[in-house]
Amino acid sequence: MKIGLMSDTHGYLHPKVFHHFEKVDQIWHAGDIGNVALADQLEAFKPLRAVYGNVDGQDLRVRYPEHNLFMCEGMKVWMTHIGGYPPKYTTAIKPYIVKKRPQLFISGHSHILKIMPDPALQLLHINPGACGKQGWHKVKTLVRFDVENGGIKNVEVIELPD
Repeated sequence: MKIGLMSDTHGYLHPKVFHHFEKVDQIWHAGDIGNVALADQLEAFKPLRAVYGNVDGQDLRVRYPEHNLFMCEGMKVWMTHIGGYPPKYTTAIKPYIVKKRPQLFISGHSHILKIMPDPALQLLHINPGACGKQGWHKVKTLVRFDVENGGIKNVEVIELPD
């Protein structure tokens, strides 16, 4: 399964997203979507899994969960907006990571692209950075990867032009 991962659009959908995610099977959005119209555009394009972020209003909070724990091609995935990163997970999240044991932990919020293993908890953490216009980040990023037989392959970082 080919996945397109994004976060922190804050209501802005870069037109190149459709090109870079043309061959993905699903889009995953790690929160701070920004508005329902953007979510509708993504859902009309590809199947969408999303969580709401701290800037998302009630209209998105009733549509998407705060935490999304699911299986994908034999791999347990947990996606949330504010989660931290190895080993500095947020205090609210770390006990659940230890208990739930995802193999892939996805978060957004920081606007900082990070792809890093956590050998202590035997998981891979991905924060795709931010692909919207709001925030202090200088480069808009997306991540694309394949999930196959319980593992991740072919991870690509995509930088979007201004």
